[in-house]
Amino acid sequence: MTAFAQMENYDYKQPLQGISDPWHKVVLPGNIYGKVSTNLNDIRVYGVTAKNDTIEAPYLLRSLNETVVRNDVAFKLINQSNNAQGYFFTYEIPTQEAINQLNLKFNKDNFDWRVKLEGSQDQRKWFTLVEDYRLLSIKNNQTNYSYTDVPFPAAKYRYFRLQINSKENPGLASAKIARNEVKEGTFTNYPIRSMRVSENKKRKLTEIELDLGSPVLLSELQVKIDDALDYYRPVSIQYVSDSVQTEKGLIYKYQNLASGTLTSVEDNTFRFSGRAVQQLKITIRNQDNAPLKIGGMTARGYLQELQVRFAEPGHYFLTYGNERARRPNYDIARFTNKIPENLVALKLGTAIAIDKKEVKEVQPLFKNKAWLWGVMAVVIGLLGWFTLRMMKEQA
Repeated sequence: MTAFAQMENYDYKQPLQGISDPWHKVVLPGNIYGKVSTNLNDIRVYGVTAKNDTIEAPYLLRSLNETVVRNDVAFKLINQSNNAQGYFFTYEIPTQEAINQLNLKFNKDNFDWRVKLEGSQDQRKWFTLVEDYRLLSIKNNQTNYSYTDVPFPAAKYRYFRLQINSKENPGLASAKIARNEVKEGTFTNYPIRSMRVSENKKRKLTEIELDLGSPVLLSELQVKIDDALDYYRPVSIQYVSDSVQTEKGLIYKYQNLASGTLTSVEDNTFRFSGRAVQQLKITIRNQDNAPLKIGGMTARGYLQELQVRFAEPGHYFLTYGNERARRPNYDIARFTNKIPENLVALKLGTAIAIDKKEVKEVQPLFKNKAWLWGVMAVVIGLLGWFTLRMMKEQA
């Protein structure tokens, strides 16, 4: 039996160096993900004061992923017409704000259209912003997919004209014009150590097994397809969460990471909450189609940082490695507006394995089994003597 103090519930600690302010940030190192739980619940910042007391510093975990701020722009539809080339919709934007996104909704399903978007200041001279851009909708018993967003480089025009090359009325239900401001994230590209592609002809599946070499915090996976033809395939992404050794070898246990659709319309990039993984399985459902040609994979993860508040002086450590730990619940998560913006990053010392203090084992009364057998012999002898004595008295 072992008993642990607060910090000793964890497997590793790394000294935090350079603490000078009440607030600092700590960027999690890449080699930590093979030692923490997959959901990062077991990260703690512990300190030891001058009185040798253990204290806990609260933190806020932030993923440095990209953020998109959407700003809807007011507009009005001023003209709608059609000819042999398709249907036209002209919008007027009364302000001089730049826009870069057009979101469309239709009251029809199952279409495949090409669109053109132009801009003008006077409706006489038009400039092309997007040409031959594809909008797609597929809806049946197995699938409900649509792609009807039209992104384009930021542009300032008073008038915008959308052309849809449909022979019949496309049934445009609504349109939204917006300016999306994207703040780029900070990420790391992970090399793929091995990739194995196999075809399950009986189940009409393509299965891809990836090994990233070591556990990493994965946030994004892009599947590259070499086929030039149009395609649309359901896909699921799973990661190895456990394994069992059997007579036939290792049997892997998988958990879902993401699911979606591989399509020639989009770039086939799948994003999900950061998860510490090493081995992945991507399953593509080909249905009655020929398998796709897999060109490769790109894996990357956004950096993670802790925003830590230090209330007392002491020697602090980044501590981790406890699968049973729950995610901490700190007050600072409810007052994020109080966290300073430009935090100084702390340096991390070398990871140290935390020693576990053992409680002295309670010794048995008789360590030598000969004593136990001796006592049993005496007891049996006494029982036999009393039995014979009682038999003589009855005789």
